[in-house]
Amino acid sequence: MSVSHSGHSFTRRKRINGNTDRLNRRAFLQGAGFAGAAGLVGLRPDHALAEPPPETTKLRVATGVFTAICFAPMFVAGDGLYQAEGFTDIQYVKKGPMFDVLASGEADIAATDIGSIIVTIDKGQPVVVLTGLHAGCYELFGTDRVHAIRDLEGRRVAVPGLHTGRHLMLSAMMVHVGLDPGKVNWVAQPAVESMRLLAEGKIDAFLGFPPEPQELRAKKVGHLVVSMTTDRPWADYFCCMVFARREFVQKSPVAAKRAMRAILKAANVCTTEPARAARHLVDRGLTREFEYTLQMTKELPYARWRSYDPADTMRFYALRLYEAGMIKSGPNKILAQGTDWRFLNELKKELKG
Repeated sequence: MSVSHSGHSFTRRKRINGNTDRLNRRAFLQGAGFAGAAGLVGLRPDHALAEPPPETTKLRVATGVFTAICFAPMFVAGDGLYQAEGFTDIQYVKKGPMFDVLASGEADIAATDIGSIIVTIDKGQPVVVLTGLHAGCYELFGTDRVHAIRDLEGRRVAVPGLHTGRHLMLSAMMVHVGLDPGKVNWVAQPAVESMRLLAEGKIDAFLGFPPEPQELRAKKVGHLVVSMTTDRPWADYFCCMVFARREFVQKSPVAAKRAMRAILKAANVCTTEPARAARHLVDRGLTREFEYTLQMTKELPYARWRSYDPADTMRFYALRLYEAGMIKSGPNKILAQGTDWRFLNELKKELKG
C-alpha cells in the first residue's frame, strides 16, 4: 500500500503478489497507532467490516498548493485510518485551484473554508459538502485603531487576495454586524507580508489562519479582536468543511462513506491526542513549527462534527454572502444543490465514542 504527497512524498509498502517493496517501519507503527487510538476512544471498525469493500481502493485527497494545517484530520487519516477502510493507494494531490482539481477528476475529496465552498456551489461546480470538519481557526488581529468588527470601516484590512476564503469569511462577518465590505480598504498581499505590516502599524487589521494566529500571539503582534474558535456567533458554526466530487459520491458511495469514516476518526485522534497529530504534520513536512501546530490541535474543536448541524452553517454563511452580493443563490438552493448528509447521519450513529 502506498501514500504519496507531491513535493514531500513518503511510501509505505509490503510484499503483494510477489512484488517486494520497502516498508518504513516508523511510518507503519505510527499508522497502526493512529488506527489503534481511534479504536481505544470507541470508534470501532465493526460497521466497516460489515460493509462491502470500497468500489475503488484508490483515494485522492486534494490539498491545494498551500497546505492548510487546520485540515489535520485529512492527513492524520493517511497513517492507518484510510488503509483500515480498504484504501491501498492514497494520493495527496498538491495543486490548485482545489475545486478545479476535483471537477477535472484528478482528486476525489478535500476540505476547505465554508465561504469558498458556498461560492463554488453557487457557480455550479460538481461538488457536494459531506460534513463539517471543525469550528474556529480564523482569528482577526488589529492595531489600537481596531477593537471590533465595526471598526474596520474605512480601515486597511489585509487578506491574501479578493474572493479568497479569508476575504469571503471576513466579508460575511462584516455583513452580520451591518457593515458594508465595500467600505473597507482591502490590501491584497501574502500573509507573511501582512503580518509584518501589522507589526509596523502600516495596516489596521489582518485575518489570520493557522499557524499565523499562534505566531502573532506568541510574538505579541497586534491584539486579538475576534476568535472564531471562542467568540459567538462564529464559534457556533463550522468554519471548514469536507467536500467531494459529485461523481465520486454517486459512483462510489461505499468508498465515500469509508473515506469519511477515516476522516472523522482522525478528527477524534486530533482531539484526544493533539501532540501526536501535531507531530505527524511536522514529520510529514506539512509545517515546521511544532509548538504552534500543537497549540492549534489543542484549541480547535475537531469533535464538534458530532453535535453541530452542518446545514445550519451552510444557511448562516450563504445568507451573509448573498446579502453581500457575493453569490446569486439563496441558502435553500445552495443546500439543495451542493450537500449530501447521508453518510454523516449514518456515521453519527455508528461512531459512538
